[in-house]
Amino acid sequence: MNREAYIVGTGHCVPEKILTNADLEKMVDTTDQWIVERTGIRTRHITDDRTATSDLALEASRQAMESAGWKPSDVQAVIVGTVTPDHAFPSTACLVATRLGLGRVPAWDFEAGCTGFVYGLIQAKAFILSGLFDRIIVIGAECLTKITNWDDRTSCILFGDGAGAVAVSSQGPGGRLGSFHWGSDGNISDLLIQPAGGSREPATCETVKAHKHTIWMNGSETFKHAVRAMRDSCLLALENEGIPKSEVDLLISHQANWRIIDATARALGLSPEQVYVNIDRYGNTSAASIPIALDEAMRAGLLASPKNVVLAAFGAGMTWGGIVIRW
Repeated sequence: MNREAYIVGTGHCVPEKILTNADLEKMVDTTDQWIVERTGIRTRHITDDRTATSDLALEASRQAMESAGWKPSDVQAVIVGTVTPDHAFPSTACLVATRLGLGRVPAWDFEAGCTGFVYGLIQAKAFILSGLFDRIIVIGAECLTKITNWDDRTSCILFGDGAGAVAVSSQGPGGRLGSFHWGSDGNISDLLIQPAGGSREPATCETVKAHKHTIWMNGSETFKHAVRAMRDSCLLALENEGIPKSEVDLLISHQANWRIIDATARALGLSPEQVYVNIDRYGNTSAASIPIALDEAMRAGLLASPKNVVLAAFGAGMTWGGIVIRW
């Protein structure tokens, strides 16, 4: 019998503190109207000095395990997509696995920017179909506000913190992970980058003063590539699954910018009611945005009946990916 991979549990966690557009008006030269018109964002959740990415990931994972009815002994692996790990090493996944009480299971991080969660689902699907694992926790978690340049009025308005997690199993019922399309293009990696802090440009007093340890982004060029990549990855994933775009029930895309979400939806011929949007409340939470939205959609009953769901993301790398889920 052919093996399949299913999402059988979901969870998410965001910090309590909320940063509004009105708050940002006091920090940089911007207005609520300007932010909403260009991004769709009204509020975002931000961590305090004591909270790290693993803290958010831990709570999201606990919720996903509870939703799936899993005990710690059921989990065989943990994978975390993040660009804001607690440390360069050890991996955030190792910290989460230990705090969940999972024992000595394999656990690892990977960087795919905002595409991290989609990349993680594809990894989990491959491992489960291979027979290596039967139960995996996949997490997208970020503390982007800790690497935000709060003097840059064009980028500091965008980002928020949060984590989302899913339990992926070889046994249903649940959302069956279907066909996907993913890719990358390092030729345009400089469009979205944290320049310093790695081996290319180690930390110095000069790099800190120059804000090179924060997010640098060419917004207009990133927008162009994001729209094209998310559209194409959705259409190719649907083609691989044998589903016409007219049979898509729900799009859950990376919550980067309302205009990008809208352009992707229009390419699929979807109405606003067929698109899940929460960017107005959370901003761009990178790898966490899709699993947060997925958990909210699940708890709102939007996945209660048979549905064809498409996830789509685009992020630093540049990376992109789309995957079909048959709920």
